[in-house]
Formats: sequence, structure tokens, C-alpha cells
Amino acid sequence: MPIDEARLDAFMGQFVQDLGAVMHAATVVVGDELGLYKALAEKPMSADTLAEKTKTDPRYLREWLSAQAASGYVEYDAARDTFSLTEEQAFALAQEGSPAFIPGAFQIAVAQFRAIPRMLDIFRNGRGLGWHEHDPSLFHGTERFFRPGYAAHLVGEWIPALEGMAARLKAGAKVADVGCGHGASTIIMAQAFPNATFRGFDYHEPSIRYATDAARRAGVGDRVSFEVASAKDFPGTDYDLVAVFDCLHDMGDPVGAARHIRQSLKPDGCWMIVEPFANDSLQDNLNPVGRVFYSASTFICTPGSRAQEGAMCLGAQAGEARMRGVTEQGGFGKFRRAAQTPFNLVYEVKA
Repeated sequence: MPIDEARLDAFMGQFVQDLGAVMHAATVVVGDELGLYKALAEKPMSADTLAEKTKTDPRYLREWLSAQAASGYVEYDAARDTFSLTEEQAFALAQEGSPAFIPGAFQIAVAQFRAIPRMLDIFRNGRGLGWHEHDPSLFHGTERFFRPGYAAHLVGEWIPALEGMAARLKAGAKVADVGCGHGASTIIMAQAFPNATFRGFDYHEPSIRYATDAARRAGVGDRVSFEVASAKDFPGTDYDLVAVFDCLHDMGDPVGAARHIRQSLKPDGCWMIVEPFANDSLQDNLNPVGRVFYSASTFICTPGSRAQEGAMCLGAQAGEARMRGVTEQGGFGKFRRAAQTPFNLVYEVKA
């Protein structure tokens, strides 16, 4: 079959972009860890000045800054031979609490690369790779990647989209955050609703320890507790709200989790499911957001599910129809899409 030169050129152009992005990812992690973006956000600097401020080597800094400028992550002034961040770049790279903060995503990418030797084996043998078996950069990167979105949307948009829930939380509701990880979502809710009480659950003990310490640092440790428990056996009943953030698709037995959540809620309680944005059909997910989530799902979500009992393997692009099916099999009768962002879908589920 003859080669179409124009199509080959277009594909090779895409390859150059992709290779540059892959190699650039490691430089972002280094810049974040060394505080280079935060220092550069203060004012334009030469490589020597930035090196002195951050106690790093100027020759390495020159190469790193050049890579950042070539990637569009840093601005370069050739006349002054200085580098700087625009307000927008600083907002995304240097401000940890901003809703656009992105370095955590690159930590997730690093974790994926470190998992390659294990992935080669499980692609052949069909076994799983549990969340707890990944490099710790995955746990920290996941919190730092998802927390900005939760901070931007959870209290102001998602909870108000659940019928009557904001008022219940203000009055003193009882909440379970299942699969809470490092506790970012739990703490954000606790800070916004001081009369409510919150219990976070996750099977990963190191994450529970981290979340407990984070709640103490945030000043909400008196109303927030974290415990090691799975989605199928977490303790407590009569919850007004059970929340599951970006993890139902990771569970080996999401239907079993749904049944347990159904039993743990008050009769008029609500289950809030937050999931990665996905359409129901594969062809409708072949876009930049789908590319990110399918790639993460290949290395993290699907192997994580297969490592558990049930191994349903929904994947990070499960879509609304499959999520509805999980809730119906779990004994719920009401399901609706309550809110959405370019990266998340939020469902309200009731008995």
C-alpha cells in the first residue's frame, strides 16, 4: 500500500509534539519540587539569579529554563536574557491553591512511567496492579491534580446542585467521603460547613494517615475523622450524604459498594458520585480529555479494579449509562446528572 506523504507528515508532526510533551513532563516535576516556578513568579530573572535564589546550579538552570521557554511554560526576553512567568503561567504553575494548578498531573505521569515494568507483566497475565502498589508520587500527584477542581466547584456548584443538600449541610448533616485518599474533598467540605460532621474512608492506610494530619493542619480535626475501610464495609449509618469522588470506576465491585452505600444512608439521604467526564460511546471520547483519562485508566484505574474482588473494570471513561446501571443494581431508584465541568460529571443518586 503506497504511503500518503501528507498524512505521514501530519502524523510525524503530531509525534514531535507528543515526544516533546512527554520529555517536558519530567522537567515540570523537577521545577515544581525545587520551587523554581514559585521563585520565578516573583519577577523576571536570569538563570544565574534564579540559581542563586533557589540554591541550584546555574548551568542546569539555564538548560531547564530554555526547555520551559521552548514549551511555552516560561517567557524569554532575548534583549535582557531573562526569564519570567505570565500571570496565567504563574496561576497554573506556581500557585498551589489555584483552580488551575497543574504540576500534580505530571507527578501522576511520573508514577505511570515507574509502573511500566509491572504493566508489561500484567498485560500478558491479565492480573491487577493495586493502587497501593504504585509509586507514592501517584498518591501525592492525584491529590494535587484533583484538589484544585474540588476547590473551584465542590462547594459553590456541585453541592448546591443536589436537592436541598446545601441547607442540610449548613444545619449539621452527617457525611461519609468514601475513597477519600488524602482527604482533600473531605476537608474542603468541612471548612465550608462548620456544623456538619465528616468521616473519610479509604482502604489505603498511608493515605488515611496523611489525611488525618492534613485535617489537623487545616483546623478541622475536631469534626473530621479518617479510617481505613473499603467501600463495601465502611462503618456508620444514617448518613445524610455519602460522597464518592473520582474513584467508583476504580472499584472491583462498584455494585457491592452501591448496595452498602444504600444501606448506610438515611431514607432521604443522597449519594453524590463525582466521576471523570465521559460520554457513553468510545467515538465520542476520542478527544484531548478522553486521551488523558484513557491513558490514566490503562495504567491506574483498570489494573486497580482488576486487583480487587469482583474486578468489574469500569475504567475512567465509563460514561453516564454504565454509572446509572451500577446504581440501579445497587438498589437505587433515582439517578440524575446534577452538574458537570470539562473534567467531571456529578450525579445525584437517591432511593
